[in-house]
Amino acid sequence: MKRSLPFIIIGAVLIGAILLALVFWRKGSGASERSPVAPVASNAAPVANGSSSQSQAAQNSEAPIVKPNVKVSSPVLLEEYGDYQCPPCGLLYPELKKIEAEYGNQLQIVFHHFPLTKMHKNALAAARAAEAARNQSKFWEMHDRLYRNQKAWADQVDPRPTFIGYAQELGLNVDKFTRDMDSPDVDQRINADIQRATSVGVNGTPTVFIEGQQLLYEATTPEGLRRGINLMLKRKAVT
Repeated sequence: MKRSLPFIIIGAVLIGAILLALVFWRKGSGASERSPVAPVASNAAPVANGSSSQSQAAQNSEAPIVKPNVKVSSPVLLEEYGDYQCPPCGLLYPELKKIEAEYGNQLQIVFHHFPLTKMHKNALAAARAAEAARNQSKFWEMHDRLYRNQKAWADQVDPRPTFIGYAQELGLNVDKFTRDMDSPDVDQRINADIQRATSVGVNGTPTVFIEGQQLLYEATTPEGLRRGINLMLKRKAVT
């Protein structure tokens, strides 16, 4: 018995150590799950802050989001960096249209091109179509058609005939539209947007900025957008 006692003690210690490790492993696994994040982050910190802000965001998500009835000196600026072939951008598009109608002249939406050409073979051609339409004052009309019909042209070998069809539907000068899609001026404007995106740290789409502050990707939802807009409306309220 005396000879086996040390082995019994060692065995008990090992079992205790294994049980303790399992407890810590379970705690660690729970902590690694994504938690709700604050709706707006600064450019310098486009990631979730500490646990207190996450907890606050979780509480806010349960409350109804109501547009504040305030007067502002200038509309809140919402900038989207998007790719017309990007599926998440396509899903965000109708939500942004609803929000734009809801906030009216309290909100200004600006779209910047960020075609992910390595992933989306037709994204650049679509951006060119939108900019060619801009030359005839129909940017937003083409923008809307590209997103509403994303699935129709996304996998086409050559989407240009489809885009020319949209131009015809919009009553554009088709010859000018076709030339403009290949013009250096159009490419220059798209490249300027890409450079702007890179300079502010954009690396994916959709990326949204509200009054110059980047919305966290996890918070780029209808609720997150409204929270960010409402926050900025309150800051810009005329007293």
